[in-house]
Formats: sequence, C-alpha cells, structure tokens
Amino acid sequence: MTTTTSVPLGTRDRLVRTASRLMQHGGYESTPVKQLAKEAEATLGSLYHFFPGGKQELAVAAIGHGDQEFAGMLAAGLASRTDPAEAVEAVAVMLAEALRDSDWRDGCPVTATALESVGRMPELQAACAEAFANWRRLVEEKLVASGLAEEESRDLALTVINTLEGAETAAQVDRSQTPLLTAGRHLARLLRSYAGTR
Repeated sequence: MTTTTSVPLGTRDRLVRTASRLMQHGGYESTPVKQLAKEAEATLGSLYHFFPGGKQELAVAAIGHGDQEFAGMLAAGLASRTDPAEAVEAVAVMLAEALRDSDWRDGCPVTATALESVGRMPELQAACAEAFANWRRLVEEKLVASGLAEEESRDLALTVINTLEGAETAAQVDRSQTPLLTAGRHLARLLRSYAGTR
C-alpha cells in the first residue's frame, strides 16, 4: 500500500490561485495587492519577482487559472451525458450546486473582472475574452460531435455560455439555484429542437 502526499504549492502558484479567488469574489479593483500577497503567504517582493508587471500581469495569469478551472468543470459536465441537451442541463445543475455550496460567492471566475476591464485594461479584457471563447469552444465541440452543423453549433454554444453566465449572476443576486436550473431546462429544450431538424 502506497501513500501519497500533496506537494505544497510554490509561491507563484499561490499568488495566482489567491488572485483568482479574490477577483472571483470582488473583481480586479477590489483586490488590493497587499491583501493578495498576505493571503497567498507571500511577500510583495516575491509578487513583483514573479510578475514584474505587477497586479495587472498577475491578474492576467489569475484569469487564465480561472479559465482552466471553469473549463474543467464544464468539460466534466458535458462528458457526463451523451445527449448534448442532457449534458448542458447537467452543467447548469453542477453550477447551481457549486454556487449554493460556496454560499453564493463562487460564481464565474472572470465576470467581475471582465466588466471592469472593458475599454480600460486591454490585456485583462483580452484574457477574459479568451476564457469565454474557450468555454464556447467546449460546448461547440460537444454539439458538433452530436451531429449538428458547425455554424449552428457555434451559434448555440454562444447562446449556452451567455445564458449560463447571466443565470449564474442572477442566482448569486437571488441567492437561489432557480435561475440556473431554469436556464438549464430551457437550454435543453432549445438544443432538442435543433436535434430534431438533423
């Protein structure tokens, strides 16, 4: 019998993960550098060592981390069902449960920063746009694999991600799973209507 021990995160990874979590909860502007370093158990010197561009460079890395985390959850949900309609509804349920379990704090890892960065911080805006594009691509691939045309799949993937993002925000505001569960049911109906036209 072998035992495994978890490897402690390095300073850079702690900074990135801490920044991702803090930005998820409050956005970029509400994440002070000193608080970030303190919660990551790092010095300000180490922060600027790993991220010479300072807070904004770290924020870009944090958005990339949030992108990967959310993509992992999304991919797992999509893979949990063969039928894409059922898979998207399963994703909505997963998001609703995760949001409830976090006491309505852990919504989309990039939304708050995305809204702050529009027209003001091009590097952050580009990182957020890339994250949204990655998530749409995962949905699109699932739909294409089910037999839908690429153009339809691309449009539907945009609809799915936009709807889930809006529903997640509404769920946080309402402190209720209902917006996400409702969105999931109606997205499933939408996808089934396209499946019937193949």
